[in-house]
Amino acid sequence: MPANLPPQYSKAEEELRKALSPADRLEKLREMFRLLPKHKGTEKLQSDLKQKISRAKDEIEGAKSGGKKGGVSHRVPREGAGQIVLVGAPNVGKSAILAALTNAKPEVAPYPFTTRAPYPGIMFYEDVRIQLVDLPPISADFLEPWVPSLIRSADAAILVADLGSDDVADGTEIALARLADVHTELVGTLPFDVEDETIQHVKTLLVANKTDAEGAQDRLDVLKEWFAPKFPILPISLERGEGLDDLRLASYDLLGVMRIYTKLPGKPADRTKPFTIPIGGTVLDLAREIHRDFEQSLKFAKVWGTGVFEGQTVKRDHELHEADVVELHV
Repeated sequence: MPANLPPQYSKAEEELRKALSPADRLEKLREMFRLLPKHKGTEKLQSDLKQKISRAKDEIEGAKSGGKKGGVSHRVPREGAGQIVLVGAPNVGKSAILAALTNAKPEVAPYPFTTRAPYPGIMFYEDVRIQLVDLPPISADFLEPWVPSLIRSADAAILVADLGSDDVADGTEIALARLADVHTELVGTLPFDVEDETIQHVKTLLVANKTDAEGAQDRLDVLKEWFAPKFPILPISLERGEGLDDLRLASYDLLGVMRIYTKLPGKPADRTKPFTIPIGGTVLDLAREIHRDFEQSLKFAKVWGTGVFEGQTVKRDHELHEADVVELHV
């Protein structure tokens, strides 16, 4: 957790843990957002709070509309280290990316609007599981009303652009504008000075698909001219299998997490299923991730990894690093 949080914030956070109803949780989340200092060190926490506020609102609205006839809505249970949504204009190759990177088998066709519902799949970056969710396309005259909510609640987004289309820049800009109209802004870097809780910024990677297409390099140059100041851009070719390993790594980096391995006393580390916590997280954050009761019962930990000697005893607030091995003592 970032430093310099006021005691009122910690009190509101404790009250949030005790809140039972969605309305009470929403009230405490909003209080935490108001109390949170707005600076670069809290940008990720600001984003997380906005996501939780958005989910609490959806839960309340869903309860209010229960039993009433209305539009279609969708929820995708989160799996793995984080949830990344695939966003873009029609026929840019989102479903093909999902099929190439996961075991999911979405319908892939050379015509637009093949995807009409969210389609999840699990991608592996080494030993870390990451959930990708393919969403319906966004165009000037088409935006499923439930899509912004799913994007807002995701941990990150991959904005897909089609280098085989002369309209690659326009189509991408239209998708961004349609989402911005509903307070959902895709950004390469999370802002840290936005007071409006209704605007959800989602950290985003722009993937330039189909580098194998004729004229792709010229379109990529245009895409970079338009969007390089806003997003990191990663060119790939599914046809040639180029850039997919880079995309897996970039997706992991996009989540802003690190993997931590655990071990029992006298036993070797379990390197089959790492836990993931936000970069900058502590031993206490890991304990919470493993089991909520550990927050109170944790006494100390031993750590093997960065900045410590082998098996060094550390306190609850010790900051962890990528691939550290931790032995918790409760």
